[in-house]
Amino acid sequence: MCMNEDLPNGLDVGGGRFIPFDELEFTTSRASGPGGQHVNKTNSRVTLRWDIANSQVIGDFWRHVLLDRLRSRLTSDGVLIVSVDEMRSQYQNRQLAMERMAAIVAAATRKPKARVETRPSKAAEQRRLDFKHRQSERKAARHLRDDDGFR
Repeated sequence: MCMNEDLPNGLDVGGGRFIPFDELEFTTSRASGPGGQHVNKTNSRVTLRWDIANSQVIGDFWRHVLLDRLRSRLTSDGVLIVSVDEMRSQYQNRQLAMERMAAIVAAATRKPKARVETRPSKAAEQRRLDFKHRQSERKAARHLRDDDGFR
């Protein structure tokens, strides 16, 4: 994947699709976690936002697909947000955020694998029928009655 902002295409999300960098919004903030005093004075957490609902580069079909498949990850306005604060470097967190966003969008646009209908083997079917027969005999044995109708 192409993660370099100098490229004119933007963020490569696979399948020849790109999100232009002018549609991506980067914000930084103070991160928590390790780093000592460094973490208290640098904005190393990177939050990456992409407004899918108002994107100019995707068609209506893909917009609806993304809004549907990513609905649990989107804000109520249709914005996909990825935050990363794992590294001490803002640059590294920025790279990770772009990689994660690309992976999320690529997974959402991937065509689902078609289910291939299969049949159980003859042996499996026979095992199932044998088990049902044994269960039936076991339960019937609980209700055995003699000729007078008593147990």
